[in-house]
Amino acid sequence: MGKSKTKNQKKSRANAIHLAQEDFGTVPHSFVFHRGQIGKNVSQLIVDMRRVMEPYTAESLKVRKKNVLKDFAAVAGPLGVTHFLIFTKTENSVNLRLARLPRGPTLHFKVAQYSLIKDVVSSLKRHRMHDQQFTHHPLLVLNNFGVPGMHVKLMATMFQNMFPSINVHKVSLNAIKRCVMINYNPETQLIDFRHYSLKVVPVGMSKGIKKLLQEKFPNMSKFEDISELLMKGANLSESEAELDGDHNTTELPQVYAGRGNMKAQQSAVRLIEIGPRMTLQLIKIDEGMCEGNVLYHAIIEKTEAEIQQMLARKQKKLKLKAERKLNQERNVAVKKEQRDENKKRSLEGIKKKLPPKAGEEGDSDAEDPGKEEDQAAADHSEDDEVEYYRQAVGQEPDEDMFPASKRKKGPGKSPHPFKKRKHSSERGGRMDRGPSRDRTPAKWGDRPGMKDRKFGVKKERTMGPKFKVQKGKPRPGFKRKPQSNAKPNASRGFKQKRGKGRQ
Repeated sequence: MGKSKTKNQKKSRANAIHLAQEDFGTVPHSFVFHRGQIGKNVSQLIVDMRRVMEPYTAESLKVRKKNVLKDFAAVAGPLGVTHFLIFTKTENSVNLRLARLPRGPTLHFKVAQYSLIKDVVSSLKRHRMHDQQFTHHPLLVLNNFGVPGMHVKLMATMFQNMFPSINVHKVSLNAIKRCVMINYNPETQLIDFRHYSLKVVPVGMSKGIKKLLQEKFPNMSKFEDISELLMKGANLSESEAELDGDHNTTELPQVYAGRGNMKAQQSAVRLIEIGPRMTLQLIKIDEGMCEGNVLYHAIIEKTEAEIQQMLARKQKKLKLKAERKLNQERNVAVKKEQRDENKKRSLEGIKKKLPPKAGEEGDSDAEDPGKEEDQAAADHSEDDEVEYYRQAVGQEPDEDMFPASKRKKGPGKSPHPFKKRKHSSERGGRMDRGPSRDRTPAKWGDRPGMKDRKFGVKKERTMGPKFKVQKGKPRPGFKRKPQSNAKPNASRGFKQKRGKGRQ
């Protein structure tokens, strides 16, 4: 088990993580995605551009059809994204929009030509491309952007802000493994985008020493002394010789990764293209993020009067839009006031229709309007039963028969009169056996437990639960007869099998 870290180690590590997060948040980040329908080759071009923008880009950004540009803008703020590279495809060409968040500007390019990474690598005999090259951002090199013109300066500024800046005095040479070169041609107004891998090799020594440093030992069978290998460099193929000159030779200020690359020694910097490769043409520049006034257009040119007319029309549209919005808010407020007034009137009308409560002005014996409906219905049903009993039997019910009802001392008129029924003796043909079983009241809604069928309310069930007879158990209320000891085949009325007599 390893030793636990000390307090100073933990503190220094936390401080290093905090500084790394601050540095990571200050550098520009980017989203590379597409809009609309694109082909297979353009999809691969987007993946290759994400490879170029590593490590400060979303490597596996998921894009759905229902996503709109506002969705990406809403996510970009919390993640610290500063640039959008949006690819689109039309019937005639492939387009690229380079947008600066959050307020623009936006540069519209036409992709005249492009080559994917697989196409560039397949054309090389020996390609130099590995994962360690993409752990650091590439070095940006701009060429021929000193031409006068507002759009040229704006393009140079946009390209510079896409990649992190480099402090020449503090940068580590081992962190520079790639290079992005953007060249502008003033005559054709085309932009060449190239992506290279950097390789540094020592110069000023014989080819034999270089081969020994690279751990590639030549055939020395024809040499009489090892000095011939170191001084002459014989028996080496012409392909191993590199044409280095003043254009790519420099003195290293630091020790660089690789055999022989020492400080204050002459070394040659070689570029190996790894792709992708694009040829861009600037079409127009928008003031905002994919919207706003057009600052520059390469095809359409307008005079100052036409620009002023266009701005006046735009201001008029914005003014009409503001007026419509103000009228809409005003109408919404008026409708809300009308609804509140109607609601207030409705509540006042309901209060007037309700009878006064006990203790208020009016009859003190009036029914309480706050009484529950179930309780009122129960009292009403009990009164109906008492009245029905008086009419059917002809005498007052006992006190214990209807305990919850309000008795009336003498015969009186019920608030809900019933149709008087005839006794069995009055109907004739039957003996007087007391009150008739047919107790259906004159009105269907007066019978307890029943309601008007027009409202779809079913009759309440008053029967007890059904008994479920289980197998092997007698029904309730019945006794099972004792079984005799006789065999099943000896029962009466069945024929006996042959060869067997009765027992």
